[in-house]
Amino acid sequence: MQTQRNSKKKEQDSIPQPIRGNDGFEDRGPRNVLLDQQNPDLLVPPATDHGTLPNMKFSFSMAHNRLQEGGWARQVTIRELPISKEIAAVNMCLKPGALREMHWHKEAEWAYMLWGRARLSSVDQNGQNFLDDVGPHDMWNFPAGIPHSIQGLEEGCEFLLIFDDGNFSEDSTFLITDWFNYTPKHILAKNFGVSESDFSELPTDVDHTRYIFQGEIPGPLSSDEVPNKLGERSFTYHISDLKPLKTSGGTVRIIDSTIFPAASTIAVGIVDVEPGGLRELHWHPNTDEWQYYLEGNGRMTVFASEHTARTFNYSAGDVGVVPFAMGHYVENTSDDTPLRFLEVFRSPHFQDVSLNQWMALIPPELVKEHLDVGDKVMKSLRKEKWPLVK
Repeated sequence: MQTQRNSKKKEQDSIPQPIRGNDGFEDRGPRNVLLDQQNPDLLVPPATDHGTLPNMKFSFSMAHNRLQEGGWARQVTIRELPISKEIAAVNMCLKPGALREMHWHKEAEWAYMLWGRARLSSVDQNGQNFLDDVGPHDMWNFPAGIPHSIQGLEEGCEFLLIFDDGNFSEDSTFLITDWFNYTPKHILAKNFGVSESDFSELPTDVDHTRYIFQGEIPGPLSSDEVPNKLGERSFTYHISDLKPLKTSGGTVRIIDSTIFPAASTIAVGIVDVEPGGLRELHWHPNTDEWQYYLEGNGRMTVFASEHTARTFNYSAGDVGVVPFAMGHYVENTSDDTPLRFLEVFRSPHFQDVSLNQWMALIPPELVKEHLDVGDKVMKSLRKEKWPLVK
């Protein structure tokens, strides 16, 4: 009996309560304890939080999933996260051999491989083709209007697709089967110089599209090659081509149009923060920041001016957004697990302003007069940029 009481007390002690010192009181009403445990800084905000800000977090786990024979897809857009006006994203998985139907978009498509391997194919406006295989952490970018397809290789694959418009929808993709089914067969026959009967076996799914469907696992890359290659231009970027910038608290890899010209509308930072480390206090002077958390657990406070700030907690699969020019940091809240996340911007270039560097590069007396800090703080400032600091 004593063991049962001890177990019940231990369970109650593990349930977070909205209490901070003398503020707040127990929540004895209906509640989702698991969500409260995942969002401790919403249940018990830091005393420095103040004012009202829009929600800046949404999890792919709460997004509707579209299941197909060849895999699945779910999206987070402005409809799920209204503050995300510039970026939308799709999380997609393909079985071995499965195909993401030949298609194109009004928006550019940037992608990050989460696991597995895939084969990409494309043709540009000059009639030159592109074919490549990608693996974990590799990237690709197809500019708006450029047709392409994706196929899972032996182990299948999962990837994150980024689109440079928050209003994007997977349902608005231009699909090849959809176009064929909504074009008169005599027009198809005239266009290709064949008879109408040659199009009698077009897919007749409920929505007249295949979208994600099962195919055969392709052979070696060389077996799929077609003459008329794209030449020096590449729609893919392999992570092995880029060495990380190492700092005292982790690493960062920056991929933008400077090193990946095909990605002319999307810039990305792949940030790794060591346990207890910090993505330093900073802001972005050119556009909003869209985040995707790959592993670990993090905390971010966003400073929005007008005496307003709010703190959010993030874990793997979560999306975060920081509106243009708002100050923020990202802290690894784990004692033993690294934090990895993507910083994504609708911009050809990665830009940020470091609070530390700003304070270091102006007259010291000016800083002291503003903040009433001593020499110890002034000596800690660094003139070089530190994307991560301990």
